[in-house]
Amino acid sequence: MMMLSTKMMSKIVASLPSENIVNGNIKKVVKVTPPGPRKKLQLAVVEPGLGSGVSSPDYILDNYLKTLSQRIKYHLGFPENIYYDHHIALAPLLQFHLNNCGDPFTENPVDFHSKDFEVAVLDWFAKLWEIEKDEYWGYVTHGGTEGNLHGIWIGRELLPNGILYASKDSHYSVFKAARLYKIDLEMINTSTNGEMDYSDLRAKLLHNKDKPAIININIGTTFKGGVDGIDVILQILEDCGYSHDKFYIHCDAALNGLIVPFIKNVISFKKPIGSVTISGHKFLGCPIPCGVQITRKSHFAYLSRNVEYIASMDATISGSRNGLTPILLWYSLSSKGQIGIQQDVMRCLNNARYLRDRLQQANISVMLNELSTIVVLERPRDHEFTRHWQLSCVRNIAHVIVMPSITRETLDDFFIDLVQKRKMWYQDGSVKPPCVADDIGAKNCACALHNGQYIFFKETNTLSSRR
Repeated sequence: MMMLSTKMMSKIVASLPSENIVNGNIKKVVKVTPPGPRKKLQLAVVEPGLGSGVSSPDYILDNYLKTLSQRIKYHLGFPENIYYDHHIALAPLLQFHLNNCGDPFTENPVDFHSKDFEVAVLDWFAKLWEIEKDEYWGYVTHGGTEGNLHGIWIGRELLPNGILYASKDSHYSVFKAARLYKIDLEMINTSTNGEMDYSDLRAKLLHNKDKPAIININIGTTFKGGVDGIDVILQILEDCGYSHDKFYIHCDAALNGLIVPFIKNVISFKKPIGSVTISGHKFLGCPIPCGVQITRKSHFAYLSRNVEYIASMDATISGSRNGLTPILLWYSLSSKGQIGIQQDVMRCLNNARYLRDRLQQANISVMLNELSTIVVLERPRDHEFTRHWQLSCVRNIAHVIVMPSITRETLDDFFIDLVQKRKMWYQDGSVKPPCVADDIGAKNCACALHNGQYIFFKETNTLSSRR
């Protein structure tokens, strides 16, 4: 079959909802009907011996597991890699209480810890982010939020009267840190792709040049996957007269910290950055929320305190820390290796581009950043649809985060379901798809104004157009 033009393919998708477009070719598809979203359980703690039948703990857990197993395929809007088999090899560890209390590099007074695994994980990330073993300090956190709190805490301790600069697309934990530490905050505007507005940053740095700068740099914003330019920001700091002792840079690389090093080397401690954090349960995959925080060893003294009763120095936020998560991370890294992670990265990037292209062909507003696996699209009209597919929505847009656990088949199912639902939402022309030019840029918007035409169904199922 000959290849079709983009405009022709969008018309075919609109007028033939039972057809599927793949690489310009048409094939029959089966209508997708995802299982309903998980309902909130009405639970109570059951006294031993009193629970029976449908109220027994075993029965409740069994049904809970069945529900999760049914819903696992439709988890598209939240950044968790749910493809792993840790439970098979590591389940025996649950019989032990493992507490990595205090500094990872200090011996514990008791044996039940996993600091040796933790240091191995930290060494791996230190090498990835180009900092020598004897020049870094870090620990395995409970997640990206703790990493951001810790990184900004270092900046506040080094520069007590500093101002925190963070783009408006930064993770909410950055603004939480500003409130917790009572740091003056300058919120920086962003472009439509989620990247920091450098002219706005420059203007605010110049306005506050009598005070040091604590800058949060996003290596992949939460919703759009925008990557702030470290080199651009460093040049702006130099141009504005900020010497190295007058600024501190924390990099929030929660999702992309394991993606961009395999595409474009933007994270490097060879540059004057102070700390980097990632979430371990996101791209790498872990059944327990966790993360990694790495900073320079020279900053350690500003935070560390000797705690006699745990026989350890401590510069962490949480103190007692889960001893299972370092082993889980170590197991994932050892199982995949850099080659395996790079393969995951390339597969996810290709799948994200595949979904973007299909949405574009169907005349659906969509955006994808170059270094991201987050596909941003127009917000579906139906709340049940977003619940079915576990989409995260902000204003007029939603996003699909393509993770290693998401297959191309799942993306096809999502696309087909979306096209079929849009036929019903916009069939009579009384309601139109939202304009998302302000959210993702006019060039990515397929509304009537920015696309030049609007395709919809009438009840007679004939193709119509409105200018």
